[in-house]
Amino acid sequence: LLQLGGAVFQFRSAANSGLLPASMVIPLLGILMKERCRSAGMVSLERLGVVVASTGMLVALFLSVIAVGITKPVPTNTCIVTGVAGSIIIYTMKHSLTVSEVIEVLEVLLIFVYLSMILLYLLPRCFTPGEALLVLGGISFVLNQLIKRSLNVIEGRGDPIDFFLLVAVVGVVLLGLFFTVLFMFMDSGTWISSMFFHMMTAVLGLGVIMPWLYRLIQRNPLFWLLHFLFQTQTRVYLLVYWTILAASACGVVFYQNAKRSSESKKHQASTITRKYFHFIVVATYVPGLIYDRQLLHVAAVLCLAVFIFLEYIRYFRIKPFGQTLRHLLSLFLDERDSGPLILTHIYLLLGMSLPVWLFPRSCAPKGALSGAGALVPYAGVLAVGVGDTVASVFGSTMGEIKWPGTKKTFEGTMTAIFAQIIAVALILIFDSSVNLNSSYAWILTSVSLVSLLEAYTTQIDNLLLPLYLQIMLM
Repeated sequence: LLQLGGAVFQFRSAANSGLLPASMVIPLLGILMKERCRSAGMVSLERLGVVVASTGMLVALFLSVIAVGITKPVPTNTCIVTGVAGSIIIYTMKHSLTVSEVIEVLEVLLIFVYLSMILLYLLPRCFTPGEALLVLGGISFVLNQLIKRSLNVIEGRGDPIDFFLLVAVVGVVLLGLFFTVLFMFMDSGTWISSMFFHMMTAVLGLGVIMPWLYRLIQRNPLFWLLHFLFQTQTRVYLLVYWTILAASACGVVFYQNAKRSSESKKHQASTITRKYFHFIVVATYVPGLIYDRQLLHVAAVLCLAVFIFLEYIRYFRIKPFGQTLRHLLSLFLDERDSGPLILTHIYLLLGMSLPVWLFPRSCAPKGALSGAGALVPYAGVLAVGVGDTVASVFGSTMGEIKWPGTKKTFEGTMTAIFAQIIAVALILIFDSSVNLNSSYAWILTSVSLVSLLEAYTTQIDNLLLPLYLQIMLM
């Protein structure tokens, strides 16, 4: 297929495959979860950490083989990843996993293999191998956990907030796969298709996803959600504040499009204009992290579901808003949106939310968090909201000395590190639950290394940087 120029899977053309940094994220998160939960005495979650680490290595091995087989030119670091991952997996499987855990690892791998085959074929040029590893690996874990917990409802009565995340992610992915298959056989741009799309969304939402969530949390999901959102006065104030910020973000989109039509058809939003959204997201997340992290957790899940649903409407050109969304968002495209999907805004939301979602609350010490780990929920705000934004703005306007082999500048990186240190100081002032316990040197090291990763990576930094900062801080 490669010799004929007709490779089945087309990855996003980037300077490198991104497999080396991406393949280490899931195993490292699993190891950290295992250690943190062992010190907290949570045996079941400690074992889950071992499973996560092993699965991360196995998934990295599989995708490395795929990338070696079908990417041109062959990524050299992929061959190293393949060899190292293969030997470590054999050792880990032999020495630390029970039979049931080996089966669970293989279940996740099986889901990952099928998702890779389907999504990489349906969505050419949307991912690099590294991004595919993170996104599809995450979806595979979520689906596996949801199936496991659905089969053991009595055993696994956990936090409704966690179930809400699992069901929402799986629900929107299944919705997308269903409509992708359906619109292969019919034109999605007609009014009949659009009516059918909205009708089937309602049927799948109310007939499949709602009963599934009801089975897991043992109460009506809509009543639970309404009660949860308006439980305290603080939550009502936060929701009103977030609504105002969402309206201002929409205002930026409409204003920039009005500017485009008045100036020229080929006008594209500048880097600084795109960073407006980073500022808005920081203004959204910081009050949520300080005053009500559980509300932020649920609101981020709802927002992710809405973003993905709107992307379906844009991608399938569903009337009446599909073509309008296509026109409005085309202004904010950059070189990383080379495939049929526009994913950068979804990656921004994921980068800010993942530290909040992945933070193992049951394994966290009670009371005030101490040390660098206290900043883990803020990893997205620091790495993407502050660091990446400041690096882009200052690097593109004042940067002159470039890092070897990149377009990123030394001035941008240094300013990003300085801005993140100031942000940490402000977090200490405004969030009384954070106690750094004199771990300033480690925080400075973490921030500096992640800022260097931002300078050198060609991957979607919105997704990669927060995960690495979270790993460093944990």
